[in-house]
Amino acid sequence: VTVIFELPVNEPYFKEIEKKLKALCGTGGTYKNNMIEISGDHREKIKGFLEKTGFKVKLAGG
Repeated sequence: VTVIFELPVNEPYFKEIEKKLKALCGTGGTYKNNMIEISGDHREKIKGFLEKTGFKVKLAGG
């Protein structure tokens, strides 16, 4: 599972980001508790997408 956390509170915006990430990765996922969870290890794809969207990304775990 790939988890995006420490997101600001903006549920409608991040639910839309979650949908885009699921489509990008071709897998399932969910948005809950201000975190996005995407099934599988898609860190590099997600990192690139989020950086293009304007986020600063720090990878954790491994």
